[in-house]
Amino acid sequence: MDDLSCYDYQLPTELIATHPLPRRDESRLLVVDRKTAKLSHHSIRDLPGLLNSGDCLVLNDTRVIPARLLGKRATTGGQWEGLFLGTTVQGHWRLIGHCRGRLKPADQIVIAPAHDPESGKRLLLRLLEYEPESGIWIARPESADDPLQLLQQFGTVPLPPYIRRTLATESDRERYQTIYSRRPGAVAAPTAGLHFTPQLRSDAHQQGIGEAFVTLHVGIGTFRPISVEKLSEHRMHSEWCELSAETAELLNTTHRRDGRIMAVGTTSLRTLETAACHGELQPWRGETDLFIRPPYEFRTVDGLLTNFHLPKSTLLVLVSALAGRDLLRRAYESAIRKRYRFYSYGDAMLIL
Repeated sequence: MDDLSCYDYQLPTELIATHPLPRRDESRLLVVDRKTAKLSHHSIRDLPGLLNSGDCLVLNDTRVIPARLLGKRATTGGQWEGLFLGTTVQGHWRLIGHCRGRLKPADQIVIAPAHDPESGKRLLLRLLEYEPESGIWIARPESADDPLQLLQQFGTVPLPPYIRRTLATESDRERYQTIYSRRPGAVAAPTAGLHFTPQLRSDAHQQGIGEAFVTLHVGIGTFRPISVEKLSEHRMHSEWCELSAETAELLNTTHRRDGRIMAVGTTSLRTLETAACHGELQPWRGETDLFIRPPYEFRTVDGLLTNFHLPKSTLLVLVSALAGRDLLRRAYESAIRKRYRFYSYGDAMLIL
């Protein structure tokens, strides 16, 4: 199961969801029961009834920032596109970017507001250093303003390339966030949480199902393609995550009372498993580069709500480790036959 080819499948392109449904809770839900190896088809609205009183849903409260930047090389005028990934301790920007021709240190990039390029406003970035192993540039902005304020002025919400939109729309800016997002820092949404509505959360609460929050700021590590044929040779880029002492205690109590910890999304799952690296959940704050792949032994997560993932991706490998590769393959084949919608704006799967 170390071969990347084991995690491939063929998806008809028309099943890629390029727009969200009119309502978040209209998504379909494929339930995968690991004990019986049975599959069943539901609506996301059925989720509370599929769980038990005493279970606890764990959601990632990260918020997607307008991290996609559009600009030009100052010397040639060539088009440049980049993605803000964070800052260094010196306050410099970490980003990936590409353009025609080869960039070099001391090059300058002129950034225009993505949604109003004719406004006359400009932000100048000076490239300082390139990290060849990660493909990340270190750059210094000419403005001393807070990075998030500058991104609000000049950036746009980064959408996955398969959505095939030049720029995020006003609808995307609202729907590519969970309704409970509150901590800015992600460059992609924790998409399993996009299905949740106030009513769905209320229904779960009335069924005696708990709710807890973790934070993982989704970065390129989650989505960067696997470029090696052996999973054991792949190295994840680290992502910042946090599990509070209060949440750790709540979830440990859930287990002591025979409730199940149900991760909403692979990012919540990675945070929980990182925080349980020494056994019982402990408070955690820092970087994780945990790559979950078969035959990983899960320490704390009992189930997972997740969307359908790209072939040969770290996310598909993670879900295979939880569900089992053969059962997951059957589930994906069933979803394709039943015309489920795939990827970020698509339908969901519940692994029990």
